[in-house]
Amino acid sequence: MKKKIYIDTSVVGGFFDEEFKGATIKLFERLNNNEIIFVVSDLLDLELLKAPIHVRELLHNYSADKFQRVELCEESINLANAYIKEKVVGRTSLEDCRHIALATIYNVDVLASWNFKHIVNHDRIIGYNSVNSQLGYSIIKIQSPKDLLNL
Repeated sequence: MKKKIYIDTSVVGGFFDEEFKGATIKLFERLNNNEIIFVVSDLLDLELLKAPIHVRELLHNYSADKFQRVELCEESINLANAYIKEKVVGRTSLEDCRHIALATIYNVDVLASWNFKHIVNHDRIIGYNSVNSQLGYSIIKIQSPKDLLNL
């Protein structure tokens, strides 16, 4: 069965960023080769509205069957708020928390991000998973795209 990888906005932007594009393009090649499926959210869509046109339109180059779409819901909002309440990160990182909550609730195999400050951060991951465990959710695996090339 294909691995489900939730991607945040940094992964889409990483496709065009000199520092991150090599690994990001390889991850998208895995998507194109039907090795994985990307889980994308309406939150990603909203964040991409602020991005340059070439970033906004990247996902349109792939057929809809390459993606599983998920939507922000009350459960994910509440879980994201719990991360903030437990001081895993501050309120300014609410959107990051919502991505993590969505990935948790929809039981993805891994969340991919290039955000090393608030998401792909060992201490933060421990915090997110501590809250998940306390509230009865599964542990979420969080990695950068470069760590997912052989998943």
